[in-house]
Amino acid sequence: MSQVFASFSLAGKTALLTGATGYLGEQMAMALASAGARVLVNSRSRQRADLLVERLKDNRYTAEPLVFDVTDPGAVNEIMDVLQGQALHILINNAYAGRGGTVETANTCQYQDSYEMVVSSAHRILQACLPALREAVRQDGDASVINIASMYGMVSPDPRMYDSPASTNPPFYGAAKAALIQWSRYASCELGNDGIRVNSISPGPFPAEGVEEANPGFVEKLASRVPLGRIGRAEELQGPLLFLASSASSFVTGSNLVVDGGWTAW
Repeated sequence: MSQVFASFSLAGKTALLTGATGYLGEQMAMALASAGARVLVNSRSRQRADLLVERLKDNRYTAEPLVFDVTDPGAVNEIMDVLQGQALHILINNAYAGRGGTVETANTCQYQDSYEMVVSSAHRILQACLPALREAVRQDGDASVINIASMYGMVSPDPRMYDSPASTNPPFYGAAKAALIQWSRYASCELGNDGIRVNSISPGPFPAEGVEEANPGFVEKLASRVPLGRIGRAEELQGPLLFLASSASSFVTGSNLVVDGGWTAW
């Protein structure tokens, strides 16, 4: 039994987490660090990255800020300067920023921006990190890439749940997340021979912090659509994340792990 538990350990491993300072990102960072990983905390904001690193270090975890914009090719290329010669065991593409909208109200620039933030950034970061991921396989026999997708990359939101077009989960978000799921499959097939595993996680519904207080009626509507009868808590992503990040999932690649309380099973 001890071997089973040991397989979930990330001791001695390095993880890069993009979008680490968001609502879900912080819980992912905590999970990685508590499992023993050295966490490279990515954010566009130096202040937010430093605050999260401080919180992790207060818990005697190992973390460093890695401040760059995932949509900036030049900044992403600089990752190699930081990781030069090092092993990167875990790469998690989680960064996203955007607003609501509908097919009627969205403009084409929003589709382009969303795709750039979700798919293009994951592609360029993986390319930049490939030498470090391969070094991890050389040293430890395993490397894991995890792309954070969404249940709305699989199904569409019910527009009747939303008060206005501006508050509706937008089509450009779902389209980009669907593309990320498929891109993850492509990457898993291409990099399998290198020993690099690539999977995606599709969370939902995990409304942002504060939504429950600000709009309890909306949260009730969300909960009513979930077979488990409630919304997800951010910390409930920790277990699935650690499974895919660790050697416990050593024969899992090309999968999309759905963490949605059963939403997409209806």
